[in-house]
Order: sequence, then structure tokens, then C-alpha cells
Amino acid sequence: MVNPATEEVVAEVEMADLAATDAAIERAAAAYPAWRDVAPGEKARLLRRFAALVDAAVDELAEIEVRNAGHTWGNATWEAGNVRDVLNYYSAAPERLTGHQIPVAGGIDVTFHEPLGVVGIIVPWNFPMPIAGWGFAPALAAGNTVVLKPAELTPLTAIRLGELGREAGLPEGVLTVLPGRGPVVGERFVTHPAVRKVCFTGSTAVGQQIMRGCADQVKRVTLELGGKSANIVFADSDLARAAASAPSAVFDNAGQDCCARSRILVQRSAYDEFVSLLEPAVKAVRVLDPADRSSEMGPLISATQHARVAGHVDAAEVAFEGSRPDGPGYWFAPTVVLADDPAQPIWREEVFGPVVAVMPFDDEEDAVRLANDTELGLSGSIFTRDVGRALRVSRAVEAGALSVNSHSSVRYWTPFGGFKQSGIGRELGPDAPHGFTEVKNIFFSNE
Repeated sequence: MVNPATEEVVAEVEMADLAATDAAIERAAAAYPAWRDVAPGEKARLLRRFAALVDAAVDELAEIEVRNAGHTWGNATWEAGNVRDVLNYYSAAPERLTGHQIPVAGGIDVTFHEPLGVVGIIVPWNFPMPIAGWGFAPALAAGNTVVLKPAELTPLTAIRLGELGREAGLPEGVLTVLPGRGPVVGERFVTHPAVRKVCFTGSTAVGQQIMRGCADQVKRVTLELGGKSANIVFADSDLARAAASAPSAVFDNAGQDCCARSRILVQRSAYDEFVSLLEPAVKAVRVLDPADRSSEMGPLISATQHARVAGHVDAAEVAFEGSRPDGPGYWFAPTVVLADDPAQPIWREEVFGPVVAVMPFDDEEDAVRLANDTELGLSGSIFTRDVGRALRVSRAVEAGALSVNSHSSVRYWTPFGGFKQSGIGRELGPDAPHGFTEVKNIFFSNE
């Protein structure tokens, strides 16, 4: 494992082979019946204990993520705290997985939410801790066992979370963290018959491959895939506020975020003023070694990702950029490019780096047309003082997580997921455990 801020090796982790993967899945399958039958209150107690141990280890987990993933201290502490909060939130679920009593003639009809069995969770490198928690917390709460594959580049916090789960008292095989390569471990989640569901966060191309593979066994999937989200700024909005908030909406985690508002649409009459306000906001972003606790943006994850982002920018018209450190590390300056054609690659393709494209629009209809002109639809923002317009545009934009006059996409107590090729299914929110269950209907005759 390499620190992306320094290019220094920070750890070595053995990758699981096919035999180790099968063994982990089989242990999870063997552990499932007993975990399913644990009393709801006892499941809740164990998840709360897990949350308490994560809370005590927030700083430790954050320090690991700063070194392994290049996340800033502020981001990394939030991410560790998010795992704690998600565990606490779903610790209430085992005692609330209630079904229905449905009126029928001749008897009583009731429904139950039954767990699936073994769930395979594939976690990306951009947010290793929270996305792991979004999967395993509701899956465990619903009575499933979990085998979790962290990304090859960033497995260290997932390994530590697995250790904390065992310290909390989770039985052997209930939560297994299995570092390994996607074509080995991830592919085996898809093909192994004991794995009843696969949760994947990553690229649309890989998500499509997983979905095709799971179809052979009619295996359940939740996919959270790519994004090319629009930040729509109307002329009647508070332009200073919109411009000041835009950098954090796209440069957070060095732009390595599926929710990044990487397309800014500005109403033509306000375009010049907005761009002039955006420039000082971009140049003020503090791009520093993430070990410096004042850092607001760290490096890209790898040399490969740096080359990919640079290739996109080389083919675009750069308006201005911020700063970046000299020396080793996969640093890329926050960059603003201008776009005037929706067919431009920089406008259409997910860059996954600290790059934002700005384009003018004419009116409300034009803004919606441009925002929806993509196969992706994960998140987005609308800035306007007109409440009616905010509601119309929010309903018209084809995306799963929108915010008005802000850039908030993710809360653990509200649902999260995408439209179109940004994914299938929803994570988080009160209904997430239902995504790890099947509804069973039982009729009791009174005859």
C-alpha cells in the first residue's frame, strides 16, 4: 500500500486467492443460521457495541486513511464517525423489521422480512470506510452474514473495522473482510451460489459486468455507480454563495467522488459574474499534505488516476486553476475548464479528479435539458431563490439525490442511489435493511 501524498510504501497486505475466497464464503454460510436466529435485541446490542468501539477508534481509523488513501484529516475523521453513526442507526433495525397483517377472507395473513443469507460487498477506493459501513451495517441488522472485499489500493481501514467487529462480539464468520483482486474475490461473489446478494460501488462498466453475472443465478444486486452531476445556478440565486460553495462540491476528496458536481450550468445572464466569483474561491482551496490538519484537498489516489485526469484536462480549455504542492505525490491542482458543446468529453465523461466544467444555459427548460443529457444520474444541485422553480427543476432532473441551495447528497437516515446508469437500488435510510431481505407471505386458515 502506497501513501499517495508521498509515494512511500506504508504497508503490505496479502491478497486472497480463489481458495481463500471460497473458504471465507463457506464460513459465512455456516455462520448464517445461528446469526439469523440471534434475538433482535441481542443483535442490536452487538451492533451498538461495534459502534462504540469504532467511536473509540475514530482517530486511529482517520490516521490510517490519511496515510492509505490520502484523505484530509477532516474528511477521514468524518468518515470514521459516519461508520459509527451508521452502526448506531441500524442497531435499531433488528427490533423494527416488522411485517404486515393483511385482511383476508377465511383466516389471517401476515408477512415477514426474511434475511437472504451471505451478502458479498465490494467497496471502492475513494471512500473505503463509509461505503463499507453503508453495506455491512444494514445487512447484519437484517440477519445476514457478510464477506466484504475492500479495494486493492485501500484495504487498511476495512481490515481494522473487521477486527473491531470481532472485538465487539460478532461471531466468527458473521463479518469477514477479505482483501483481494476484483477478478478473483469480486468475481467469486458473483459466481458462488452461497452468496445471495452482491453490493457494488464503482464504475458503471464494472457494475454492468456484475449485473450480467448475477443474472445467471437471479442473484440480488445493489449497484451505486458513476456520476456526472450538474450544479445548476440560476441568475436569481445568491451568486456569491453559489460560487463560494462550488469548489467543495467538486474538489472534495480531490474530485474522486461519484456525487461531485463536475458540471456547473450557469444562466447566461449571470455567467460572467459567476465565473469571476468562482476564480478566487478555487484559488483559495488549501491543497496540502493531508497529514496537515488545515488541508482541504489531498492528492489523487495513484499515478494511474493522475494520468487519467491529466488526459482529460489536456483536451479541454482551462480557464484557471488553484495550487498544488511540489515534490512527490499524485497531486493535481483544482482546475476549472470552459465548455460550450455538450458533446465535449470533459462535459460528458466522469473525470474522477479535481476538475469542473462550466457552461452557460438560457432558461429553465434549457437547464433541465443539459442536466439530463447524460446516461448518468446520481446527484446534483439547484441554486435559485424561486421556490416554485426549485421544485419544478428538482422534479425534472433525472437524478437520485438532489439538493436546493446546497450540495448535500448523503445522510445515513435518508435514501441514496442513482437514476439511469448510475445504479440500481438504494442504500441508507430507514428502508435499507429491507434491501437485504425477502418478503415472506403466510396465510393461516381459520377452518
